[in-house]
Amino acid sequence: MTSLAGLVRSLAVLLRPDLGPDLANEARLTAWAETARARDLPNVHAFTRGLERDELAAIAALTLPFHNGRAEGVNTRTKMIKR
Repeated sequence: MTSLAGLVRSLAVLLRPDLGPDLANEARLTAWAETARARDLPNVHAFTRGLERDELAAIAALTLPFHNGRAEGVNTRTKMIKR
């Protein structure tokens, strides 16, 4: 549990987009995935495989300031009204 909590905390730090010239979050994500794979946590391994499959989207999410939160909120509200 301690190992998992540490991994979750270190991943949470990456959720703020870093617009630095060297795309530091991209390198941090790669390092985080390597660290996660080194731990004996099968569910985390599955998560890192998912990140690898859609690596470009994960990197974009961690390095760009854009998000689709407002659009998703409108979709959710529309579905709620429809129900």
